[in-house]
Amino acid sequence: MKISALLTSAGINIGLCVLFLSLYSVLRKQPANVRVYFGRRIAEEHDRLRGAFILERFVPSTGWIVKALQCTEEEILAAAGLDAVAFNRILVFSIRIFTLAALLCVFGILPLNYFGQDIHHVRIPSESLDIFTIGNVEVKSRWLWVHCVTLYIISGVACILLYIEYKHIARLRLLHLTSATPKPSHFTVLVRGIPKADKESCSDVVDGFFTKYHSSSYLFHQVVYKAGKVQKIMTGAKKAYKKFKHFTDETVDQGCRTITYRCCLCGASSNSFKLLNTECEQNRGKADNKSILDLDDEECTAAFVFFKTRYAALVASEILQTSNPMKWVANLAPEPEDVYWSNLWLPYKQLWARRIATLLGSICFMFIFLIPVTFIQGLSQLEQLQQRLPFLRGILKKKYYMTQLVTGYLPSVILQIFLYTVAPIMMLFSTLEGPTSHSERKRSACCKVLIFTVWNIFFANVLSGTVISQLNVLSSPRTYLSSLLKLYLDRKYVLRMREDTEFVPSFPYHTEVPKVLLFGLLGFTLSVLAPLILPFLLVYFCLGYVVYRNQLLNVYRTRYDTGGLYWPIACSTVIFSLVLTQIICLGVFGLKESPVAAGFTIPLIILTLLFNQYCRNRLLPLFKTFPAQDLIDMDREDERSGRIDEIHHGLHSAYCQFPDTVDVPLEKIEIVGGDEEQGSTSGESSGKETCEDPKKDLSHPTLKGLPVNRLRHAVRSVTFLIRLQKRGLSEQKIG
Repeated sequence: MKISALLTSAGINIGLCVLFLSLYSVLRKQPANVRVYFGRRIAEEHDRLRGAFILERFVPSTGWIVKALQCTEEEILAAAGLDAVAFNRILVFSIRIFTLAALLCVFGILPLNYFGQDIHHVRIPSESLDIFTIGNVEVKSRWLWVHCVTLYIISGVACILLYIEYKHIARLRLLHLTSATPKPSHFTVLVRGIPKADKESCSDVVDGFFTKYHSSSYLFHQVVYKAGKVQKIMTGAKKAYKKFKHFTDETVDQGCRTITYRCCLCGASSNSFKLLNTECEQNRGKADNKSILDLDDEECTAAFVFFKTRYAALVASEILQTSNPMKWVANLAPEPEDVYWSNLWLPYKQLWARRIATLLGSICFMFIFLIPVTFIQGLSQLEQLQQRLPFLRGILKKKYYMTQLVTGYLPSVILQIFLYTVAPIMMLFSTLEGPTSHSERKRSACCKVLIFTVWNIFFANVLSGTVISQLNVLSSPRTYLSSLLKLYLDRKYVLRMREDTEFVPSFPYHTEVPKVLLFGLLGFTLSVLAPLILPFLLVYFCLGYVVYRNQLLNVYRTRYDTGGLYWPIACSTVIFSLVLTQIICLGVFGLKESPVAAGFTIPLIILTLLFNQYCRNRLLPLFKTFPAQDLIDMDREDERSGRIDEIHHGLHSAYCQFPDTVDVPLEKIEIVGGDEEQGSTSGESSGKETCEDPKKDLSHPTLKGLPVNRLRHAVRSVTFLIRLQKRGLSEQKIG
């Protein structure tokens, strides 16, 4: 690749960056797009926007950039959680270290590489990129010691900055633990691999075990049931029922006929909603030890066990419960909103096979992906491209700008298209592994995507070709800014989604963390070898810093927080990048026959590994478990303040497997007309459905014929079944 091709790619991406910035600054000010670009703020503040025509809305501006830069870390922590702060510190660390690297390498190493050999230099735009790399330095050159010293400085400063950030995130994690309100997860242990008994239910087995072996600290438990279908029915019915809440002061026509279904056996027809409601009414108040939904056979070998103190829950989660490690496996439970209920039903003894299968599937996918990577590598080499596609020879020879476009820009575009398939596939693999929480699933997908991109994009794409010829980093600022518009285009025009006042997406850490760390790896490995990449890389991180802060503050909502567990992943990746850089430089110094530079690189590798081990011993344990000292102090403070009884009472409803079993009233909707069964509705329910201010006597044209009454009956009927089942189980436990 020549400098002109590099400049062509850079010019295209700069133009696209300006275009995306302008479009974003205009689109974000339109009232119709407020739920796309301010989803989190709207969901939390319930702002009302003006719909009047304002000229300022159609003029590009940079005010959002200023607001993103002025935002403090405390505001990010309060708005998006500790994971967002950890992600932001990754960008801050990258900006700091690569600013130093750019100053040292561009002004110190780049001239040495350019004049490394006594050759005739042509105009810089026509120069090959190899002229600016260490490959242009003569063998046994006396200037290679400059490269070695620069490598020492970059590695030393990177370790110092990394340790400072590590301590900062660890301190915030401890503050997040001690200063937060009491969390149910601190008192709860998720137990899996519960052995089944012939004459006892799973609930009795759990209660007997923990009463016997944890009698002083055991509080109560909650068994997990295989009730996925019931939960889906309830969730779907509730969502459909709540669709009518925003139709305030409107009238719903119920003049449509009752929908009947013909039985295949007797030929009679019936109304399913009516029969369900009648059956529930007949069984109301008749709950006994055998409930309508007998879920004894649907019990899973998993349960949430609640303890009186945080310290007791921590001890129970850390120790081995029995001599068989596959039974009574206890871990601290995730937060209630973080629980991934579908995987709690998986047998624990099945997880190891799932992990092996997903590992093999991930490896196979990584090697299959080498096919498009190899093709993309051929696009950047003009000679290989002409050999594989002979019909392009005439076009590429006659039109010079087409050559620059194909070799400088097209490879990165094709690679980005293929990379869009990686994250969903890795998320699927992570789900099949059987994680018990959404955050664990996303963190596992993050590691898989990171390993995949390092292998396929770095090793298979960069090291297999020339070092500097695969400058795909130039397309990343464009990718950053296009993400500002992607959510808007996908939801509104591609998916044709209607505006949903409740849906606010969560931040995709599993795709963005690997992306940032990958370019950090490129920056470290190419800083000494090909320093021309560093200015572009610095622009990439600066744009990402602004864009991501804006997205975290305005767009995404934090549904669950891992407490900064993405930072150890980032720290390990940075250490790996430093060691890999030093090993590559050691090999290059050996090829250049510089024993002094190669000899001084070996101690640097050893020192970096020792630093990594120190961080793993000193700081990493704070991210794996909670300090007993802090937990005991928090327990004593709760007992001293008298809050412990209130906390214990709140645990009863914390991990509710059926959170959608509460009736949702129809507010300000008047039912006009009706079905035959509407006349038999109780006066109380009719009072709830009547409009508070029924001034309109006409049906809403878009709501005519909607079966609100039957939908209400369905929701109440299924709700009653769930409550009846719970009442039967509780009476069975008491009896």
